[in-house]
Amino acid sequence: MTDFSNKVVYQIYPKSFRDTNGDGLGDIPGVIEKLDYLQELGVDYLWLTPVFISPQRDNGYDVADYRKVNPAFGTMEDLENLIRQSEKRGMGIMLDMVFNHTSTRHEWFQKALAGDEKYQKYYIFKEGTPDHAPTNWKSKFGGPGWEYVPSLKKWYLRLFDVTQADLNWDNPEVREELKEILRFWKEKGIKGFRFDVINLVSKPEQMEDDFEGDGRKFYSDGPHIHEYLKELVRDAGIEDLVTVGEMSSTSLEHCIRYSAPKEKELSMCFNFHHLKADYKDGDKWALAATDYKKLKELFIQWQTGMQKGDGWNALFWCNHDQPRIVSRMGNEKAYWKESAKMLAGMIHFMRGTPYIYQGEEIGMINAHYRSIEQYRDVESLNYYEILLEEGKTKEEALEILSARSRDNSRTPMQWDGGRYGGFSQTKPWIPLSSEFRKEITVEAQQKDKDSILAFYKKLIAMRKMYPVIAKGEISFLDTGTDMVLAYQRILGEQKIVVLCNLDGKQQAVKTAGQWQDYKILLENGGRERKPEEEIYIMEPYEFLVLGNIKN
Repeated sequence: MTDFSNKVVYQIYPKSFRDTNGDGLGDIPGVIEKLDYLQELGVDYLWLTPVFISPQRDNGYDVADYRKVNPAFGTMEDLENLIRQSEKRGMGIMLDMVFNHTSTRHEWFQKALAGDEKYQKYYIFKEGTPDHAPTNWKSKFGGPGWEYVPSLKKWYLRLFDVTQADLNWDNPEVREELKEILRFWKEKGIKGFRFDVINLVSKPEQMEDDFEGDGRKFYSDGPHIHEYLKELVRDAGIEDLVTVGEMSSTSLEHCIRYSAPKEKELSMCFNFHHLKADYKDGDKWALAATDYKKLKELFIQWQTGMQKGDGWNALFWCNHDQPRIVSRMGNEKAYWKESAKMLAGMIHFMRGTPYIYQGEEIGMINAHYRSIEQYRDVESLNYYEILLEEGKTKEEALEILSARSRDNSRTPMQWDGGRYGGFSQTKPWIPLSSEFRKEITVEAQQKDKDSILAFYKKLIAMRKMYPVIAKGEISFLDTGTDMVLAYQRILGEQKIVVLCNLDGKQQAVKTAGQWQDYKILLENGGRERKPEEEIYIMEPYEFLVLGNIKN
């Protein structure tokens, strides 16, 4: 496998990145236009969320043709040019492959609807009557996990939207189709793949009701998942490419198997356990303050556990499905710059591959929409109705969406202080944040040596400069408080210590004075002081990296 330990991935949501043709939608030429910016940032891979033919019911995660570019984003020639131009700048393109399901508009599903038994076996159809679904499983987007087709007198499984039919991976023909798709894109020069909810693809042979949950315990990390992933990677010939699996409701043990080199499955895993530390009783749609003790415990568990098992983490806060982290666990007003830097540094020095989601490097904040009409996300619109049905007022439902909606991450990239943030010359497909600020733009931060953008450049450069960050062992330190996370990285004689105040208040940290001989490698507040006493007082959202590294 390729050594990617010192690499950094930048995620692009093309629809919201840069519009070059004035239709309000971002496009592939817009990505090409900003390649010099991305090269200067220092990233190595550009992960594009799906740009394939799609009805866009779920913003491209409902694929109707895996080999064709959605005309809304550009042409195949545009994508091929993006691949070439990225390579010239030392960056590789990663594509987002949605292999758990297809759009119901896909040719395979349309043939299934027409009665073709071959293609009905491409999906998970079950015979039955309209009044009794095969199981009581729930959709991830709310509502039932099955949909009835009267003309066939059958139900099909759809763990997401009604227009997203789950593929039957137990059918060898399906797996061969998917391998061919990967070979097609590898020939085009694609350097990596991100696999959407890939740990859900292996369903149980016998399906039964779930009387304790929504059904996920039966299909998450399913019975043949490791077998199927090994086969996919081997037969498609993508062993030397970067491959990352999005793992929904997974376990540490499974992620070790998914990502350990000896298993020959994937390069790394996304898991979301740390992003559930502000879920009330595990419910995404029930608001609660972040449990920082739990957050620390989860980072410790996954970092040390994956290290012990030789697995590899994807390090991230934000993506196209998550709210902006500075709004979520930082302070977007009084300590916007400090908290954005601290949160970035906290994960960039950990063991794994850092991911930056577009706009994260300038500290973009949540959408703060004030009406349901501003939202575009199918999950958000569905849950708005569900919340109202549960007895929430419109105001309460909007408050929950404001904190949880996936649209928080999908507002247009803010390039400058113009009317539409430099994203487009016309009204975008989705509104800018209702609290758009000109200091949260690339243009403003390129002029500021102390900007969040400048800080991200330092983080990326340090990972490439110091092998201890990319390859060192990690261990966590007792700080005497739940509000400060601290860890050290060690590689031979090189050592660094990372201190992160997660709180908007001063915190006293026990240091025992053991780092007096260390130098300050990076900090986020211009204080340039280090712990020289047994008790060190950290300022709100302070971030400090100490080390004995010799150049």
